[in-house]
Amino acid sequence: MPEQRGPAIVQADLSILLEVDHPDYEPARDSLAAFAELVKSPEHIHTYRITPLSLWNAAASGITATQVLDALTRYSRYEVPALVHSEVLEYIGRYGRLVMREQGGKFVLTSTDTQLLHMVAQQKACARYFDGFADDNTAIVATGARGWLKHALVKIGFPVEDLAGYTPGSPLDVQLRTSTADGKPFALRRYQKLAGDTFYAGGGPRGGSGVVVLPCGAGKTVVGMNAMSLVRAHTLVLTANIVAVRQWIRELLDKTNLRPDQVAEYTGDSKAIAPVTVATYQIVTYRKRKTEEFPHFELFSKGDWGLIIYDEVHLLPAPVFRATAEIQSRRRLGLTATLVREDGLEEDVFSLVGPKRYDVPWRELEKQGWIAEADCTEVRVELPGPQRMPYAMADQREQYRLAAENPLKLDILEALLKLHAGDRVLVIAQYLDQLHEIQKRFDLPLIEGKTTTKRREELYAKFRTGELKTLIVSKVGNFAIDLPDANVMVQLSGTFGSRQEEAQRLGRILRPKGDGTLAHFYTVVTRETRDQDFGANRQLFLVEQGYRYRVADAAEILEQRFEPAKLAAPIVRQEVVS
Repeated sequence: MPEQRGPAIVQADLSILLEVDHPDYEPARDSLAAFAELVKSPEHIHTYRITPLSLWNAAASGITATQVLDALTRYSRYEVPALVHSEVLEYIGRYGRLVMREQGGKFVLTSTDTQLLHMVAQQKACARYFDGFADDNTAIVATGARGWLKHALVKIGFPVEDLAGYTPGSPLDVQLRTSTADGKPFALRRYQKLAGDTFYAGGGPRGGSGVVVLPCGAGKTVVGMNAMSLVRAHTLVLTANIVAVRQWIRELLDKTNLRPDQVAEYTGDSKAIAPVTVATYQIVTYRKRKTEEFPHFELFSKGDWGLIIYDEVHLLPAPVFRATAEIQSRRRLGLTATLVREDGLEEDVFSLVGPKRYDVPWRELEKQGWIAEADCTEVRVELPGPQRMPYAMADQREQYRLAAENPLKLDILEALLKLHAGDRVLVIAQYLDQLHEIQKRFDLPLIEGKTTTKRREELYAKFRTGELKTLIVSKVGNFAIDLPDANVMVQLSGTFGSRQEEAQRLGRILRPKGDGTLAHFYTVVTRETRDQDFGANRQLFLVEQGYRYRVADAAEILEQRFEPAKLAAPIVRQEVVS
């Protein structure tokens, strides 16, 4: 037998072609995910791209250029091009060449490369953030410009390692319980402890800002509470909506020693401030007119925060970056299932919240039993004959809507509900007309944007107890729904090609089930339309994490010939640690 060639073709333009059917596909995929981005994932060959930002995030999490090049060499079918070697060395080598420090009560930018330091200080995008030089290797940062300078330097390709330290904030004795409020044993899982420890870095300047990337259902809230117990200071938590705010508050009171009077909600319903304050992005970015300032930005300065937690940091609204640029002396922790942002602001997360500090591949946690094993299926349905001409005549945006709202998708939904009778099913869609049609046809409760918080919590409670087996949700269901027994999701439409939304939606059903039940994720697309094209893009992040989508024809589902996958073997979870 001839020696097996590697699964990857590394190209001089920093793209990598990875053969899916190769025996070394999985270890190669896991290695690439640490320093490259998946950009296309057709059936047999996946395309990755190495970018400056992907390399800087790798460098910030401790990966060296040697490790990157060793991985490329190990899995490459052919010799790695010399240009790739030089580009990897160049871009990883840029991280840490410019260092922010505190000196004599001022922030300074230092570098052993005098020429580089003087070059960036003269750049048009950066010059206004400097206030002269202390010496050839030390530039003085203008007052209030710590964040803005880091932001500008990333844009011109020179990331800053920020070692200027943080204000401690008002002290708060936050401790994790050893048992929950109702007496159940509680301890950190190994990866949750490691994530918190890596972020905090012993309280030194090399920690204290950055992003922890973990799958939905893996306990990102617990990682946040662990960080609070390490920092032990007043904390501001920003999250996606009121439901998420109240889940945070419940978790804090359940798993820490904090008293109810030490935790407050800052939302449209209540604007209290306490040592731990949990607010929504919506209230922080509220203003009556676009020409006005944001009145609730003062929340960032109202408390002497020692830690600010950005939950679902991939959703961070653009205006919040402005406030974040001005509070660089506060420790900042971002929590997310994916660093992907559809608005392209990943560099802003990197420079203003912080680089990626810790992540774990989803499939690794699945193998350990901390998230449910998932079977993903794309169901393809035809566009009805009468809709083909209107589709052909429409502009691209309207084409997607026509294909996404294909009425034949409801027949597929009916068949899937029969197939999963007795399961806990979430049905999710983008368009209100489609949601209301589902509600009318199947006589199922619907949660949408206008649904009151009280009604939402009532329906969630019924779903948790099993009184309600199927629930329809709009895009409000993309995040912050604590429904651990949900094991089936049927997605009928989404936000165009949003990769992070696909990750969030799968995450809704990944809480491990008590009986080891497999999670099933169905996305229903209209064949040979923009709906199918966007579906392929939506799947990119999950494919990178190791999930494969089976493709089923509508007829298989309608005729009940489709067989959902079953769990191959019981999972034994790793031990927790104190």
